[in-house]
Amino acid sequence: MANNLEIAVELVVPPDYETAGAVVVGAYRQLLGKKLDDGYAAHLGDVAGRAPTSQVYVARTGNEIVGSVTYVNDLASPMAEGLQPGEVEIRMLAVRPDYQGRGLGRILVETCVRLAEQDGADALFLHSTQDMDAAHRLYQALGFARLPGRDWQVSPDVLLMAFRKPLTKAL
Repeated sequence: MANNLEIAVELVVPPDYETAGAVVVGAYRQLLGKKLDDGYAAHLGDVAGRAPTSQVYVARTGNEIVGSVTYVNDLASPMAEGLQPGEVEIRMLAVRPDYQGRGLGRILVETCVRLAEQDGADALFLHSTQDMDAAHRLYQALGFARLPGRDWQVSPDVLLMAFRKPLTKAL
């Protein structure tokens, strides 16, 4: 539960691709405003395009999709960005703006941590824009460390900050 909400996290299904994509685009647009160009917005919204090569999860409360995250556990996936051997990745974490601040981001990240541990990964990796301060606080609270050496300057005004969480492998 997140702040008295019943939340279910599950793999997205094709009928929900469009809604899940709209949640991601809406959350990023709320945060980034004009920095979110149309090309990247289309990429964020393309759940149908990334679902075959990664795992897209949605958070639901009742029948509403209120969050989404893409989990990449294959170095060969076109969704893998800057992964090193033994790492898996979180991409496109988003919570609908009217549901932010209720713990849904934490639930989605914790889901990815469990998946990574089940996959036997050494670490969970992600990039986050410099504008996502609340997300950075969440990542650090969950044991992610900043890795400035793996930051990615996408454009002159967009820096993707690298974070990594070492994982304990199950015996």
